[in-house]
Amino acid sequence: MSLDNTTFIYLDHASTTPVDARVSDAMVPYLQQHYGNPSALYGAGVSARQAIMHARTQIARVLSAQPDTIVFTGSATEANNLALFGAARAHRAHGNHIITTRVEHDAVLAPCAQLEKEGFDITYIGVDATGQINLKEVIEAIRPETILISIMYANNEVGTIYPIAEIGKYLLQYRKKHKVAYPLLHTDACQAVNYLDISVERLHVDLMSMSASKIYGPKGVGALYVRRAIVLEPIIFGGGQEKGVRSGTEHVAGIVGLSAAIEIAQTMKEHEGERLYTLQAYFWRQLKDAFGDGVVLNGPTISSPPMRGSQRGLKTLYKNNTQPLPASPHRGGDDDKLTRLPNNLNVSFLGYEGEQIVLYLDAKGIAAATGSACTASSDDSSHVLSAMGLPVEYIQSAVRFSMGRSTTKKEIDTTIVALQHICRLLGA
Repeated sequence: MSLDNTTFIYLDHASTTPVDARVSDAMVPYLQQHYGNPSALYGAGVSARQAIMHARTQIARVLSAQPDTIVFTGSATEANNLALFGAARAHRAHGNHIITTRVEHDAVLAPCAQLEKEGFDITYIGVDATGQINLKEVIEAIRPETILISIMYANNEVGTIYPIAEIGKYLLQYRKKHKVAYPLLHTDACQAVNYLDISVERLHVDLMSMSASKIYGPKGVGALYVRRAIVLEPIIFGGGQEKGVRSGTEHVAGIVGLSAAIEIAQTMKEHEGERLYTLQAYFWRQLKDAFGDGVVLNGPTISSPPMRGSQRGLKTLYKNNTQPLPASPHRGGDDDKLTRLPNNLNVSFLGYEGEQIVLYLDAKGIAAATGSACTASSDDSSHVLSAMGLPVEYIQSAVRFSMGRSTTKKEIDTTIVALQHICRLLGA
């Protein structure tokens, strides 16, 4: 098979996604005609304000929430910062202990590091070799002074899905038993919105961060769900927009785009998830056929996707992702689908440098990643793979392929051929 260098194959959807044409169509009127400041009293401002209200209502409906619980931000990073700093500082009188994991995105870990400097006590939960946490360890880490737990819904590097609903259920029981309002539960759901149940009622979360750029929406806009009655201390001060929680003139077109992107993701979730699980299994089989023991999978196992309608399969994942995870992510059968996102494939090419492979792939018109795109400029190795206890050789040779709506079987075949050529070249 020949490689067409004029063809661009994008396998880095976990870092960002292209804007869906339907999203951009929804945004254009608010870029060109209805460009008024939402805080203005004249007609153009009222029109912009109404668009924001409509978007807020649409997003709340998807989340099974109320419109006044949606706070718009400039990114998911800002949403995470607002959740961490806002909750910790506002509720410090009730305790100074926060629980998180060692595999969170830097947009959570960096605020936690700063909060430690401010006197907060942070407990970092470890993970097993597949990147999964132990629910019992989270529960045992809770103390009377614990005010916040922040655990991502799905990992951006290895695709591991975390038992957020189970943690939320336990916290409801804990609060009732002890007659307290804490700990609050925050989840970074950026990687989950395309594929998992994001009903805050079923997840039992108090705070949830989202990003438009991960779901085929525009860059520069995010949102934070804040359960009613929860007070956050602002981290941005100014005109008092978003009920004083997040000041700054709203990005109306971006907010409209985020709303459209979330709605589209919901309509495509089940079908697209099944399609990608099939491609994921195919991709992994082709890699094993091409490289044998020279390629290893990082994260939960991959097996053949279940039949459509399987009682233990994908419908459980998309429509009610609230049941306990299997005791071991490496169990066989349909339950494995509940432990890994369908678009993620993180593998190590033993004996090679992951960064070199990514650069050579780029030269052939194929985009992949070595880890989190937000830390691509850092010389540090993956903190996620390190937390999983993987050998240095595995970490240095890791490449993350993240598929999306445009990914086809033909593109995977082309990528396999390119990888074989690259590894022969690098091994010469």
